[in-house]
Amino acid sequence: MENKLFAGTFVVLTRCFSKVCCTCCHVLLLFCFVANLLALPAEASAQVDLDVKYGTELIKGGMKAPDFQLMSPDGKPVRLSDYRGKYVVLDFWASWCPDCLRDIPDVQNMFRKYHARGVEFIGVSFDTNKSAWQAALKRFGISYTQCSELVKMRESKTAADYGIRWIPSMVLVNPDGIVELATVHSYKIEKRLAELFAPGYRTERVISELMVAGSKGLLSAVIQRPKGTEGKKIPLAIMMHGFGGSKNDGLLSLVSDSLLSHGIATLAFDFNGHGSSEGRFEEMTVANEIADAKAVYDYAAGLQDVSEIFFVGHSQGGVVAGMVAGELNDKNVAGVALLAPAAVLRDDAIRGSTLGATYNPLDPPQVIEMPGGKRLGGRYIRTAFRLPIYETSAKYHGKAIIVHGTADRVVPYTYGERYHQIWKGSQLHIMEYYDHGFSQNPYRVAEIVSEFMTSVLEADGQ
Repeated sequence: MENKLFAGTFVVLTRCFSKVCCTCCHVLLLFCFVANLLALPAEASAQVDLDVKYGTELIKGGMKAPDFQLMSPDGKPVRLSDYRGKYVVLDFWASWCPDCLRDIPDVQNMFRKYHARGVEFIGVSFDTNKSAWQAALKRFGISYTQCSELVKMRESKTAADYGIRWIPSMVLVNPDGIVELATVHSYKIEKRLAELFAPGYRTERVISELMVAGSKGLLSAVIQRPKGTEGKKIPLAIMMHGFGGSKNDGLLSLVSDSLLSHGIATLAFDFNGHGSSEGRFEEMTVANEIADAKAVYDYAAGLQDVSEIFFVGHSQGGVVAGMVAGELNDKNVAGVALLAPAAVLRDDAIRGSTLGATYNPLDPPQVIEMPGGKRLGGRYIRTAFRLPIYETSAKYHGKAIIVHGTADRVVPYTYGERYHQIWKGSQLHIMEYYDHGFSQNPYRVAEIVSEFMTSVLEADGQ
């Protein structure tokens, strides 16, 4: 069914249909996510993979997981074979290992989330001092199964069987007793578990495609809401993609899936000159993207079935989200989530280097040829040169969260920290080893955003 609705300055073309995400959608979404990463310059997707250095001798995926019988802290035997038929996460650690202790909150988060879905967790300690081991379990409140040989790692048969030369190390064993994944990075295990058990892909939703009048023509947009909420007032998050991206970007799509599973609708759109929206990329500036975002906000604010509006912005979209929130002066903006906000774009313009393209910042050419074939207009550089990013964003005084990775080579995480400084009371999540696209585990980022929004709604009594 296709309708045309003319309301004020908005032209809306709507097509609604029910959708249940399936394996094909999952594969397509992951393909889009990888494709978007490949579109970035090499430094954008650079990752810190310690498996290359410390995990070379780890047991390989596809191998049979060696059985073991070790003793629990209270002297009871723990056998891996007793858990056949379930996914099992083996967590190799020790109370004397600083990196292990730093990983404990992440492992406990995984346990709380996935144990309820049938995943078992077994901690294999290389402590030799039983009292120190037990004290650490009590101190950190570790409740999942624990066992140990109480011998040094280099003397441990279990360590030898699994190729453990570094801790923390983790191994995911499937229900058939076969190693699914072995790594020194806990985020890889969490990502694999999310792929196996991600709830967002099973959420039925109603999709409405529409066009909204923006700064350079019509903007292509899509609203998704959980099936069964039609006609009911529910929160909505406006999703803002980054430089050269689109409303179908993998990261924001995963965030959208997660929000839908928590009862929050989403509105994703292409900025002018991007995706299916009108306008030319070389005419795009941050200023006219702000105008686009305001137009989309006005449209969303006029919907009768929207109770509150959130902003989610990634990269340049994060800059736009922050500045629009500031310009709106907290008017009906329930919260803002910035993912690797690219406030570096002003410094890039001043230096005369944007994503690998160099130019004279004091006299930029009319058009700048970008890596990948895009043509960036000189007006983008001239307006970015004096763009009041933080000054405008600081006018926002509502709830906010900033997520940034320490391995981001496009936008150093210190730019995310600056938002945290100007937004008093905001949340800051610095993700160790995560790159600009959060490719290490985008599911975790999606979960963080959902937890933030649900906490805001709970505090507001919704």
